[in-house]
Amino acid sequence: MVTGIGARPAPALRRYVDSYVGFDLRGLATGVHCGPPSRLLTAVISLSDPLEMAAGVGDGSPVTRFGSVAGGLMGRSVAIRHDGRQHGVKLALTPLGARAIYGIPAADLAHRLVPLDELLGSLGAELTDRLRAASTWPARFAVLDEVLLRAVGRGDDGDAVRRMRPEVAEAWRRLVAARGRVQVGEVAAELGWSRRHLSERFRGEMGLTPKVFARVLRFEYAHDLATARDRLPWPEVATISGYADQAHLVRDWNEFTGRTPTAWRHGEVLLGAGQPPTGILSRDGTG
Repeated sequence: MVTGIGARPAPALRRYVDSYVGFDLRGLATGVHCGPPSRLLTAVISLSDPLEMAAGVGDGSPVTRFGSVAGGLMGRSVAIRHDGRQHGVKLALTPLGARAIYGIPAADLAHRLVPLDELLGSLGAELTDRLRAASTWPARFAVLDEVLLRAVGRGDDGDAVRRMRPEVAEAWRRLVAARGRVQVGEVAAELGWSRRHLSERFRGEMGLTPKVFARVLRFEYAHDLATARDRLPWPEVATISGYADQAHLVRDWNEFTGRTPTAWRHGEVLLGAGQPPTGILSRDGTG
Protein backbone atom coordinates (compact mmCIF):
# COMPACT_ATOMS: atom_id res chain seq x y z
CA MET A 1 0.00 0.00 0.00
CA VAL A 2 1.23 3.48 -0.88
CA THR A 3 -0.36 6.58 0.61
CA GLY A 4 0.81 10.15 0.90
CA ILE A 5 0.56 13.64 -0.45
CA GLY A 6 2.69 16.49 -1.72
CA ALA A 7 2.44 20.17 -0.80
CA ARG A 8 3.94 23.53 -1.69
CA PRO A 9 5.66 25.38 1.15
CA ALA A 10 4.47 28.78 2.36
CA PRO A 11 5.08 31.55 -0.24
CA ALA A 12 7.89 33.09 1.80
CA LEU A 13 9.81 29.79 1.60
CA ARG A 14 9.40 28.97 -2.07
CA ARG A 15 12.74 30.25 -3.32
CA TYR A 16 14.36 28.04 -0.68
CA VAL A 17 12.08 24.97 -0.57
CA ASP A 18 10.64 23.44 -3.73
CA SER A 19 8.21 20.95 -2.19
CA TYR A 20 7.17 18.72 0.67
CA VAL A 21 6.13 15.08 0.21
CA GLY A 22 4.58 12.99 2.96
CA PHE A 23 4.69 9.24 2.40
CA ASP A 24 3.43 6.07 4.07
CA LEU A 25 4.59 2.91 2.29
CA ARG A 26 3.55 -0.49 3.67
CA GLY A 27 3.59 -4.12 2.61
CA LEU A 28 6.28 -3.69 -0.04
CA ALA A 29 9.04 -6.11 -0.96
CA THR A 30 12.20 -5.88 1.13
CA GLY A 31 15.18 -4.53 -0.77
CA VAL A 32 17.28 -1.46 -1.51
CA HIS A 33 15.66 1.64 -2.97
CA CYS A 34 17.82 3.89 -5.17
CA GLY A 35 17.18 7.52 -4.28
CA PRO A 36 18.26 9.11 -7.58
CA PRO A 37 20.43 12.22 -8.00
CA SER A 38 18.42 15.39 -8.41
CA ARG A 39 18.67 19.10 -9.14
CA LEU A 40 17.56 19.69 -5.54
CA LEU A 41 18.90 18.91 -2.08
CA THR A 42 16.86 16.40 -0.08
CA ALA A 43 16.05 16.10 3.61
CA VAL A 44 13.96 13.28 5.09
CA ILE A 45 12.40 12.99 8.55
CA SER A 46 11.29 9.50 9.48
CA LEU A 47 7.98 9.21 11.34
CA SER A 48 8.65 5.59 12.32
CA ASP A 49 11.89 3.57 12.45
CA PRO A 50 15.24 5.15 11.59
CA LEU A 51 16.26 5.18 7.95
CA GLU A 52 19.18 2.96 6.92
CA MET A 53 21.04 4.82 4.18
CA ALA A 54 24.34 4.92 2.32
CA ALA A 55 25.64 7.78 0.17
CA GLY A 56 26.17 5.47 -2.84
CA VAL A 57 24.60 2.34 -4.30
CA GLY A 58 26.93 -0.65 -4.62
CA ASP A 59 30.11 1.33 -4.03
CA GLY A 60 30.91 0.21 -0.50
CA SER A 61 29.60 3.35 1.19
CA PRO A 62 28.86 2.65 4.85
CA VAL A 63 25.24 2.23 5.92
CA THR A 64 24.15 4.67 8.65
CA ARG A 65 20.90 4.91 10.62
CA PHE A 66 19.21 8.32 10.65
CA GLY A 67 16.10 9.56 12.42
CA SER A 68 16.33 12.59 10.14
CA VAL A 69 18.86 13.21 7.41
CA ALA A 70 19.97 15.90 4.97
CA GLY A 71 21.91 15.39 1.77
CA GLY A 72 23.47 17.62 -0.85
CA LEU A 73 23.65 17.31 -4.61
CA MET A 74 24.79 13.80 -5.44
CA GLY A 75 26.77 12.15 -8.21
CA ARG A 76 25.24 8.73 -7.44
CA SER A 77 21.96 7.37 -6.13
CA VAL A 78 21.55 7.12 -2.37
CA ALA A 79 20.90 3.57 -1.14
CA ILE A 80 17.95 3.21 1.23
CA ARG A 81 17.48 -0.19 2.84
CA HIS A 82 13.82 -1.04 2.79
CA ASP A 83 12.02 -3.64 4.94
CA GLY A 84 8.59 -3.09 3.39
CA ARG A 85 7.66 -0.02 5.44
CA GLN A 86 8.63 3.64 5.21
CA HIS A 87 6.76 6.52 6.83
CA GLY A 88 8.04 10.06 6.77
CA VAL A 89 8.30 13.47 5.18
CA LYS A 90 10.68 14.53 2.41
CA LEU A 91 11.77 18.12 1.74
CA ALA A 92 13.34 19.27 -1.51
CA LEU A 93 15.53 22.38 -1.06
CA THR A 94 17.02 24.66 -3.69
CA PRO A 95 20.75 25.43 -3.45
CA LEU A 96 19.80 28.87 -2.12
CA GLY A 97 17.82 27.04 0.58
CA ALA A 98 21.03 25.44 1.82
CA ARG A 99 22.39 28.90 2.62
CA ALA A 100 19.15 30.33 3.99
CA ILE A 101 18.04 27.35 6.11
CA TYR A 102 21.26 25.50 6.94
CA GLY A 103 23.60 28.50 6.82
CA ILE A 104 26.10 26.79 4.49
CA PRO A 105 26.59 26.55 0.70
CA ALA A 106 25.20 23.47 -1.01
CA ALA A 107 28.80 22.45 -1.82
CA ASP A 108 29.41 21.66 1.86
CA LEU A 109 26.85 18.84 1.62
CA ALA A 110 27.70 17.51 -1.85
CA HIS A 111 27.94 13.68 -1.95
CA ARG A 112 27.18 13.54 1.79
CA LEU A 113 24.45 12.48 4.19
CA VAL A 114 24.40 14.15 7.61
CA PRO A 115 21.94 14.16 10.52
CA LEU A 116 19.52 17.04 10.09
CA ASP A 117 20.07 18.06 13.72
CA GLU A 118 23.71 18.87 12.91
CA LEU A 119 22.49 21.56 10.52
CA LEU A 120 19.41 22.88 12.32
CA GLY A 121 20.51 22.38 15.92
CA SER A 122 17.64 22.57 18.42
CA LEU A 123 15.21 23.40 15.62
CA GLY A 124 15.96 20.01 14.07
CA ALA A 125 14.98 18.12 17.22
CA GLU A 126 11.88 20.28 17.62
CA LEU A 127 10.90 19.68 14.00
CA THR A 128 11.15 15.90 14.33
CA ASP A 129 9.23 15.82 17.62
CA ARG A 130 6.40 18.01 16.35
CA LEU A 131 6.07 16.17 13.04
CA ARG A 132 5.76 12.85 14.88
CA ALA A 133 3.19 14.31 17.27
CA ALA A 134 1.00 15.70 14.46
CA SER A 135 -1.75 13.39 13.21
CA THR A 136 -2.52 14.76 9.73
CA TRP A 137 -0.50 15.78 6.67
CA PRO A 138 -1.81 19.37 6.68
CA ALA A 139 -0.73 19.71 10.32
CA ARG A 140 2.72 18.33 9.51
CA PHE A 141 3.16 20.67 6.56
CA ALA A 142 2.14 23.61 8.76
CA VAL A 143 4.85 22.57 11.26
CA LEU A 144 7.40 22.49 8.45
CA ASP A 145 6.42 26.00 7.34
CA GLU A 146 6.66 27.40 10.85
CA VAL A 147 9.99 25.81 11.79
CA LEU A 148 11.71 26.45 8.45
CA LEU A 149 10.61 30.09 8.47
CA ARG A 150 12.21 30.40 11.89
CA ALA A 151 15.38 28.78 10.53
CA VAL A 152 15.50 31.36 7.75
CA GLY A 153 14.81 34.10 10.27
CA ARG A 154 17.85 33.16 12.37
CA GLY A 155 20.08 34.66 9.69
CA ASP A 156 19.84 37.59 7.34
CA ASP A 157 17.34 36.55 4.64
CA GLY A 158 19.05 38.78 2.09
CA ASP A 159 22.49 37.58 3.13
CA ALA A 160 21.87 34.13 1.62
CA VAL A 161 21.03 35.75 -1.70
CA ARG A 162 24.04 38.08 -1.62
CA ARG A 163 26.48 35.29 -0.80
CA MET A 164 25.57 33.29 -3.91
CA ARG A 165 27.00 34.90 -7.02
CA PRO A 166 24.11 35.90 -9.32
CA GLU A 167 25.94 34.37 -12.28
CA VAL A 168 26.03 31.00 -10.52
CA ALA A 169 22.35 31.22 -9.60
CA GLU A 170 21.50 32.10 -13.20
CA ALA A 171 23.61 29.23 -14.55
CA TRP A 172 21.76 26.81 -12.23
CA ARG A 173 18.43 28.21 -13.42
CA ARG A 174 19.33 27.92 -17.10
CA LEU A 175 20.64 24.38 -16.76
CA VAL A 176 17.50 23.32 -14.88
CA ALA A 177 15.19 25.01 -17.39
CA ALA A 178 16.91 23.18 -20.26
CA ARG A 179 17.01 19.86 -18.34
CA GLY A 180 20.74 19.82 -18.96
CA ARG A 181 20.35 20.09 -22.74
CA VAL A 182 22.51 23.18 -23.14
CA GLN A 183 26.23 23.70 -23.75
CA VAL A 184 28.04 24.89 -20.63
CA GLY A 185 30.32 27.06 -22.78
CA GLU A 186 27.30 28.86 -24.22
CA VAL A 187 25.92 29.54 -20.75
CA ALA A 188 29.28 30.87 -19.59
CA ALA A 189 29.58 33.17 -22.62
CA GLU A 190 26.10 34.56 -22.06
CA LEU A 191 27.04 35.33 -18.47
CA GLY A 192 30.28 37.02 -19.52
CA TRP A 193 32.53 34.38 -17.94
CA SER A 194 34.93 31.81 -19.34
CA ARG A 195 33.83 28.19 -19.16
CA ARG A 196 36.63 27.45 -16.69
CA HIS A 197 35.67 30.33 -14.41
CA LEU A 198 32.00 29.28 -14.42
CA SER A 199 32.96 25.69 -13.65
CA GLU A 200 35.12 26.74 -10.70
CA ARG A 201 32.51 29.10 -9.27
CA PHE A 202 29.63 26.69 -9.84
CA ARG A 203 31.44 23.80 -8.20
CA GLY A 204 32.43 26.00 -5.28
CA GLU A 205 28.78 26.81 -4.62
CA MET A 206 27.00 23.59 -5.64
CA GLY A 207 29.62 20.87 -5.19
CA LEU A 208 29.25 19.65 -8.79
CA THR A 209 30.64 21.12 -12.00
CA PRO A 210 28.08 22.44 -14.52
CA LYS A 211 28.94 19.53 -16.85
CA VAL A 212 28.23 16.91 -14.18
CA PHE A 213 25.12 18.78 -13.06
CA ALA A 214 23.83 18.79 -16.66
CA ARG A 215 24.29 15.01 -16.74
CA VAL A 216 22.37 14.71 -13.47
CA LEU A 217 19.55 16.76 -14.98
CA ARG A 218 19.33 14.56 -18.09
CA PHE A 219 19.35 11.46 -15.90
CA GLU A 220 16.71 12.95 -13.60
CA TYR A 221 14.41 13.53 -16.57
CA ALA A 222 15.06 10.02 -17.90
CA HIS A 223 14.33 8.60 -14.43
CA ASP A 224 11.04 10.50 -14.28
CA LEU A 225 10.06 9.05 -17.67
CA ALA A 226 11.11 5.55 -16.62
CA THR A 227 9.01 5.66 -13.44
CA ALA A 228 5.89 7.15 -15.04
CA ARG A 229 2.71 5.11 -14.91
CA ASP A 230 2.82 4.59 -18.69
CA ARG A 231 6.43 3.46 -19.07
CA LEU A 232 8.18 4.16 -22.34
CA PRO A 233 10.64 1.82 -24.07
CA TRP A 234 14.23 2.62 -23.21
CA PRO A 235 15.12 3.98 -26.69
CA GLU A 236 12.29 6.51 -26.38
CA VAL A 237 13.37 7.45 -22.86
CA ALA A 238 16.88 8.09 -24.19
CA THR A 239 15.70 10.24 -27.09
CA ILE A 240 13.19 12.35 -25.17
CA SER A 241 15.57 13.05 -22.29
CA GLY A 242 18.34 14.25 -24.59
CA TYR A 243 20.77 11.34 -24.88
CA ALA A 244 22.57 10.82 -28.18
CA ASP A 245 21.51 7.18 -28.11
CA GLN A 246 20.52 4.38 -25.75
CA ALA A 247 24.16 3.45 -25.11
CA HIS A 248 24.77 6.87 -23.53
CA LEU A 249 21.68 6.42 -21.34
CA VAL A 250 22.95 3.01 -20.20
CA ARG A 251 26.35 4.51 -19.35
CA ASP A 252 24.83 7.23 -17.17
CA TRP A 253 22.32 4.84 -15.59
CA ASN A 254 25.18 2.55 -14.58
CA GLU A 255 27.13 5.46 -13.12
CA PHE A 256 24.23 7.02 -11.24
CA THR A 257 22.54 3.85 -9.91
CA GLY A 258 25.19 1.13 -10.07
CA ARG A 259 22.87 -0.93 -12.31
CA THR A 260 21.87 -1.18 -15.95
CA PRO A 261 18.43 0.29 -16.71
CA THR A 262 16.95 -3.21 -17.09
CA ALA A 263 18.49 -4.48 -13.84
CA TRP A 264 17.34 -1.34 -12.05
CA ARG A 265 13.76 -1.78 -13.32
CA HIS A 266 13.73 -5.42 -12.17
CA GLY A 267 15.33 -4.70 -8.81
CA GLU A 268 13.87 -1.35 -7.71
CA VAL A 269 11.60 -2.29 -4.79
CA LEU A 270 9.26 0.71 -5.05
CA LEU A 271 8.45 0.44 -8.74
CA GLY A 272 5.71 -2.16 -8.40
CA ALA A 273 3.92 -0.06 -5.81
CA GLY A 274 4.32 3.24 -7.63
CA GLN A 275 6.32 6.24 -6.52
CA PRO A 276 5.59 8.63 -3.67
CA PRO A 277 2.72 10.84 -4.79
CA THR A 278 3.17 14.12 -6.60
CA GLY A 279 -0.33 15.53 -6.00
CA ILE A 280 -0.27 18.94 -4.38
CA LEU A 281 -2.17 19.68 -1.19
CA SER A 282 -3.57 23.19 -0.91
CA ARG A 283 -2.72 25.22 2.18
CA ASP A 284 -6.20 24.59 3.64
CA GLY A 285 -5.63 20.84 3.31
CA THR A 286 -8.40 20.20 0.81
CA GLY A 287 -6.18 18.94 -2.05
